Amino acid sequence: MSPRSEPAPARAEHPEPPVPADRPGRVRRFSRAERWIHRATAALMGLCVASAACLYLPPLAELVGRRHLVVTVHVWSGLLLGVPVLLGLASRSFRVDLRRLGRFGPHDRVWLRAALRRDRTTARPAGKFNAGQKVYAGWLAGAVLVMAGTGMLMWWTGLVPVVRRTAATFVHDWLALALGLVVAAHIGKALADPEARRGLRTGSVGRAWAEREHPLWQPEPSGQPDRSER
Repeated sequence: MSPRSEPAPARAEHPEPPVPADRPGRVRRFSRAERWIHRATAALMGLCVASAACLYLPPLAELVGRRHLVVTVHVWSGLLLGVPVLLGLASRSFRVDLRRLGRFGPHDRVWLRAALRRDRTTARPAGKFNAGQKVYAGWLAGAVLVMAGTGMLMWWTGLVPVVRRTAATFVHDWLALALGLVVAAHIGKALADPEARRGLRTGSVGRAWAEREHPLWQPEPSGQPDRSER
């Protein structure tokens, strides 16, 4: 008699499906380079604002002490603030998004008018970035340049006469206050939109969110480069 063959191992009745590389219903919003640029810039901005508060608010100045160290942190965090953006120019996706941020169209004027009137009934058309984000990015870039210029005049005292240095101090201080308020408003908007924060953390957002908040944007599924905004 021939020996009986061993029975084949039993197969599972309901095998688990393979895990997809990307979750369905999500689209790519930011590349890894863009996310790191944002994180590095946010960290430097946080250091700059926190050190400025310790220099100008007496209760914080007394609590922290070591004024010379705080001044050094403030100066270098301010000088390095533009470095992540300059390094990020090596990323094609970052350059494309910079062009999007600097380009205003008719739909952006519609968005701004509706936002200023607080009109929720009028549609707010937006591409990958809405008009508010474009205004914020442009204002922030200009403010950082002015802050860096006036800060250098204050730090290197021999560059200009005392009168101009006094004017630079005046501009620097009041613009710093405005910058702190604008950054605080930006953080408040981010805290109110978990999906936008998830996009900066993971690089992808829900398709439903993208269609609702940025209806003119034509993204690709998560894991693929998105098409240029029409």
